[in-house]
Amino acid sequence: MFITFREKSIIELIVRTSGKHTVHSLSTYLNVSVRTIQRDLKSVEKLLMQFDLVLKRTANDGLFIDGKNEQIYRLIQNLTSVRPTDETPEERKLNLLITLLHDGPSFKKQVLANQLGVSTATLSAYLNDLAEWIGKFSITLTRKRGVGVEVGGEEANKRHALANYFLIHFYEEIIENLYQLQLGKPMEGNVLGYFSPRYLTLVDGLVNEKINKEQGRLADSDYIGLVIHTCLTIQRTEQGFLLQQEDETANEYTSEYELINGVADELESALSIALTGSDIHFLSIILRGSKVQAADLVYYDNVLLGKLIKNMILDVSSSLHVNLADDFSLYQGLLAHMGPSIFRLKQKLELFNPLTEEIKRKYPMLFMAVKKSLETEFPDIDFPADEIAFIVLHFGSALLMNEERIKLNAIVVCPTGIGTSKMLASRIQKELVEIDSVAISSINDFQSGNFHDYDIVISTIRLPVTDVDYIMVSPLLSDRDIRDIENYLQDHLEKIISRKRYLNAGNQFEEPAQPNQPNVQTLLQEIKDVHSSMESILTNLKVYRKQQVADHRLVLQEMVEQSTRDGLITNPESVQRELEEREKKGGLGIPDTNIGLFHCRDESIRELIFQVAHLDKPCPIKGMDGETVHMNNLLLMLAPVSMSVREQEILSLISSSLIESDVAMMIFSSSNENMIRKKLEDLFLDYLQHNLIKE
Repeated sequence: MFITFREKSIIELIVRTSGKHTVHSLSTYLNVSVRTIQRDLKSVEKLLMQFDLVLKRTANDGLFIDGKNEQIYRLIQNLTSVRPTDETPEERKLNLLITLLHDGPSFKKQVLANQLGVSTATLSAYLNDLAEWIGKFSITLTRKRGVGVEVGGEEANKRHALANYFLIHFYEEIIENLYQLQLGKPMEGNVLGYFSPRYLTLVDGLVNEKINKEQGRLADSDYIGLVIHTCLTIQRTEQGFLLQQEDETANEYTSEYELINGVADELESALSIALTGSDIHFLSIILRGSKVQAADLVYYDNVLLGKLIKNMILDVSSSLHVNLADDFSLYQGLLAHMGPSIFRLKQKLELFNPLTEEIKRKYPMLFMAVKKSLETEFPDIDFPADEIAFIVLHFGSALLMNEERIKLNAIVVCPTGIGTSKMLASRIQKELVEIDSVAISSINDFQSGNFHDYDIVISTIRLPVTDVDYIMVSPLLSDRDIRDIENYLQDHLEKIISRKRYLNAGNQFEEPAQPNQPNVQTLLQEIKDVHSSMESILTNLKVYRKQQVADHRLVLQEMVEQSTRDGLITNPESVQRELEEREKKGGLGIPDTNIGLFHCRDESIRELIFQVAHLDKPCPIKGMDGETVHMNNLLLMLAPVSMSVREQEILSLISSSLIESDVAMMIFSSSNENMIRKKLEDLFLDYLQHNLIKE
């Protein structure tokens, strides 16, 4: 199929907004003349004939494609795999940006125009767009008579600008190319005219093996972002564009630095390209600002952020007259999202949300409630609209999940983020009562996924396959998307029902089991996990009183050795090392309290352990905010390396309750074991009533 970019755009617009676009609206949308659109429509009509489709007009001159739905879907599938014969404006601007950042620092405008194959007027328009873009990253683009175009800025900012341009404007193309490379298909030339296919393949494998499996599965957008930043770092360093030397000593103890350092060693061995300390520091900041894909993988020591998030949930609940205070899934999701996001904001890393305007338009009251709460709870952080919109998706998901009523099985392929995926799943459950359950798949899992087990596959991006029948929708599920899904289900009703029928001996169809009932084995396992977790915490609880201790490490050592004698730990030296390493990586003192929360996970720990030591003489330790905390109460939380979701929730429940109120702080600061035990029992009872019994 030979098709130009504009012809492809016209077909996609007509398919998406059937009957709404006219020749005049298309010309305005694509920024070309009416005559150009009329000329392109003749080519479009010929192309549609290949699929037994016809371009028709409504009474109001609205354009729509007439024909069987199967043929329209076949057309869409073909459009996803075809590459237009001409470059899009974004592709030209990308080539221009690469040239500016690699061949500089100054250029003649006429030379640039000739390289891109555009007029000087078009080049000026492109330069205006790019100047605004790179300006967000503190890079200057100036035009001087007699000199030409000049670009200035630090190397780190140039890398951020180029990487983000790829991720925002060519995200789907990157995913498709990575998918093809994973299948072992050779690529002609560099990916997107820049990335070495060999480098991409190697980095993708290393990031997946050494980071995705070690740190916890990254959200899709952050996973792809780390791969792109790493490849870009290799190529920029190889070409002599080096980062400014910085003091990285404070960062060397972080787990992110260690993970990136491991990847760098493998890259040097495979490519003979040595990344500098500044490169590793740069990439570790990118990794630290990444979000894990599952909320249950969040570290449970984020006490301060947990308290602020709980306050925010209460604020929004009060503003909207709803009760989300007991929604533990919402709390976990926000904790997973906001930790990395706040780090990004403090590092002044660019955030981008393509759905911001649509979210503000569709959910104005929720947006305002979340914005007001963020300003109250985080007065020292300026949350941009894009970040607020991401947080709104989490609340929107929680609000909609309460209303689900569904019957068929669907799967959503949605790599735009954790909150977006949950939001789309909730919208589908709310708007389409026919659908019973909505699973979520990441693009990383797409290759090994079995989509034939689902009645309908819904995606927010083009999928790099032709053998899976799917529907492409907006992440916010427009009215048109809902109609498309309903039409698909109606057209394939017989096929869907036939898969759900089971013949018995009498050759009669049996009523299928209610799919919305929980799997008994799964539920029993969850009950078992919750029971064993709570029982371990309460059984292993001990409160120590220590007098005249000068070093808290001696207290930790004694507590670990006692747990070893009790049969809870098999290798006390390993646990002690883990505790010391964790303390090096960041402060453990809770600000504005006399409490320190020490914790680690180790293979030699057999059960969950929560214990308290009260020190008569305060020990100074580093706080979570970097300031000194004079600790009188040492809280020790130990866990095995392998934990279920429910077990991690129990630990998160305890840590989030430490400073939920003055009363809670007084209880955990006391040396009264009975009071602490009663507080834990109350927490557990509340959790059971709102998170297990209810389900």
